[in-house]
Amino acid sequence: MALSSKTISLIVILLVSFASPVIADDEPMTIPIKRLTLETALRIAQAAIVECRKEGVQIAVTVVDRGGHAQVVLRDVLAMDITLPVSKQKAHTAMAFNSPLSELQDLFTRPYEVAKLDGLIMSAGGIPINIGGSILGGIGVSGAPSGELDEQCAVAGLDAVRDDLEME
Repeated sequence: MALSSKTISLIVILLVSFASPVIADDEPMTIPIKRLTLETALRIAQAAIVECRKEGVQIAVTVVDRGGHAQVVLRDVLAMDITLPVSKQKAHTAMAFNSPLSELQDLFTRPYEVAKLDGLIMSAGGIPINIGGSILGGIGVSGAPSGELDEQCAVAGLDAVRDDLEME
């Protein structure tokens, strides 16, 4: 026995209506979302530059918000121009995957397929800003001779504010 299109439509409507979550009157209608202040993002970026300078390296650092939008971008005096877009892409990718990029660079067996997505870089030097289970953004560093040193500088940036963020 074949079902008519009207019967199928009615079944779909009933399934969707029963599957929809019911919101109680006492539940909030908005969700509070933590965001980094400009001053905090700036502290992160400056601390990353200071760490890389200790290693004798001039870098660019980008701090993105939870939407992947650049909040702070700093380029040290002698860092190459290419470090600007690379640091932003690293920050965005780390935030989007909620993982340090050093843990992702060997994850994909066919990295070129993922790399074709605009704005993603699977190379060490980006870390997420994840405090207490809340993703606040990402930090991307570019310009050091290795991704590992880029990441070391990004971690130093986050460490400069981690305690303050965890206390909120």
